[in-house]
Amino acid sequence: MIQALSEISFKNREDAATKLVDVLPKDQMQNDDWLIVAVSTQAVPIANEVAKKLNLYYDLLFFEHICAPNNSKCTIGMVSETEEIVLHNELVDSFGINLDFIYGEAHRRYEEKILPKVYKYRKGDLIGSLEGKNVLLVDEGCETGMTIMTAVKTVINGGAKSVAYATPILSNDVAISLEPVTDEIFSVHKVINFVDVDFYYQMLKELDTEDVLEIISNSKNYLPFQKRGEK
Repeated sequence: MIQALSEISFKNREDAATKLVDVLPKDQMQNDDWLIVAVSTQAVPIANEVAKKLNLYYDLLFFEHICAPNNSKCTIGMVSETEEIVLHNELVDSFGINLDFIYGEAHRRYEEKILPKVYKYRKGDLIGSLEGKNVLLVDEGCETGMTIMTAVKTVINGGAKSVAYATPILSNDVAISLEPVTDEIFSVHKVINFVDVDFYYQMLKELDTEDVLEIISNSKNYLPFQKRGEK
């Protein structure tokens, strides 16, 4: 059935979070004490709302793009705060990019971009232990899947028991590509002819550092700023 744009769009992040909660396995998440992980600072409002509604903790995982030599607009991979790397192999091969360049660039992006965010949003601590945890990765939307692929690799290598992905709006092609590497995928809408994330929100304000810090500083559910049992 073809849906009108008004049927698959969200007023804002709060509206998207409310609708996302409706498709989540709430009882299972609460009983198994799932950890919610935002995969971008822009996803923090959604992760915060989901965590608040389910009385769970959430964290924030950081990534940076690895760009092709001499082309800062061509992303050939991603690196996470644990220095896990996922590459766009077709681009790497077609451009003949040396792996030494990729790993050197990944480490540079880690030191120059990721570590400052770790200090800013987690007071210098890397993400806590994921060993044996059920992790729900949360974003505000998904276009290409590279960030989520990197997040999944990071979480799995961190020892997570399971990894699921939740987002209000998702490209159907990306959903298909993510199915083999995730335990479950939750979305309000899967779109065949996906445009871009902004297209499906009536209002999607770009959050700056102060906006994000205000949310996490006032949240009882943001794990790095809380102690277990103080929710």
